[in-house]
Amino acid sequence: MIAAQAALETKMLLRNGEQLLLTVVIPTLLLVLFSTVDIVDTGAGEAVDFLAPGILALAVMSTAFTGQAIATGFERRYGVLKRLASSPLPRWGLMTAKTLSVLVTEVLQVVLLTVIAFALGWSPQGDPFAVLLLLVLGTAAFSGLGLLMAGTLKAEATLAAANLVFLLLLVGGGVVVPLDKFPSGAQDVLGLLPVSALSDGLRDVLQHGAGMPWADLGILAVWAVAGLAAAGRFFRWE
Repeated sequence: MIAAQAALETKMLLRNGEQLLLTVVIPTLLLVLFSTVDIVDTGAGEAVDFLAPGILALAVMSTAFTGQAIATGFERRYGVLKRLASSPLPRWGLMTAKTLSVLVTEVLQVVLLTVIAFALGWSPQGDPFAVLLLLVLGTAAFSGLGLLMAGTLKAEATLAAANLVFLLLLVGGGVVVPLDKFPSGAQDVLGLLPVSALSDGLRDVLQHGAGMPWADLGILAVWAVAGLAAAGRFFRWE
């Protein structure tokens, strides 16, 4: 039942034009645009080496947080979640299916963005296991926050808030603009955001060949535990 629901969730996501714009088109356009046009000073080296890890972090955020929050919020509004909760599929099974759908979508995103980045001259380094761990913890953190928002706010408020957070984190989360471009006081605060920890961790590993980014993993773990716990506690099915 979980596999069938996950397949259905994935098909619905891939057939939704607005979701595809958010999860595929925007990250791809940003990667190509900022890698080929000198708009932002990304420091020494090829721009794509700096941008690719940040765009991967953005892709995780767009799917696990923004897309999932909006879709789940409207499912809750129209009573879809209430009906599914009364089906033979248990509530934990439904959430598991949604998580699997997010992971499948992210795999497709990562493959697509990696191919494009390689075409643009990307030369990644580092430990693939560290990258995988960062992506998994990032997904857990953003999923918890997305479900918390979808389960507590009205659908229209979720739509507005999720898109606003997406834009704010795109600008201030170290995705395309380095955090060292911000005032020193703001850097300390921005560095604690989940998208900043994910993009910085991926950048340390893939661009600089660093070892396991324990500090960034710790930040993501805190967000993941707090977000998922809060979502489990406050999520309303009706």
